[in-house]
Amino acid sequence: MPDHIADLLSDLGSPQRLAAHLRAVHDVAHELVEWVEGRYLALSFDREAVLFGAATHDVGQAVHVSELSGPGSAHEDTGQALLLSRGVCPDLARFAATHASWTRSDAGLEDLLVSLADKIWKNKRVPDLEDLIVARLSEATGQPAWEEFIALDEVLSRIGDRADERLAFQASFPIHS
Repeated sequence: MPDHIADLLSDLGSPQRLAAHLRAVHDVAHELVEWVEGRYLALSFDREAVLFGAATHDVGQAVHVSELSGPGSAHEDTGQALLLSRGVCPDLARFAATHASWTRSDAGLEDLLVSLADKIWKNKRVPDLEDLIVARLSEATGQPAWEEFIALDEVLSRIGDRADERLAFQASFPIHS
């Protein structure tokens, strides 16, 4: 987790469990961007935006703490507003509000990768989301979608295999500090 994001979470009085969750998703996003960069050399995307988005996507849960352990989406708009109020540019703050809405017509690869990291960290597979990413990869490479699906499935399976470790790590921190 980058120091400036850890400092932001501390300034917001974020629960330790939120920081642990954001770290886990950030770490998975890092694995995903490394994979994309290594396999798709000609594919242009904003690596740093993906990593920032993954590390801050649930920052609004610092205010809506009940959403750390239960359902809810109030943290999405709140998170974006918190980031904007701290001087984060709108292009980066958006991930807090959009990480659960990957079907938007304006969703870029960065948005899709943040959403994917937020799912696969706990080994949750979302076929619709994965299909959107496969389509982007296939379009970029000219390879058949089935080939890109196999490659993506392999990396997601590998990442998902360590989900129990990440879940245990997150659960080892209290919701209320």
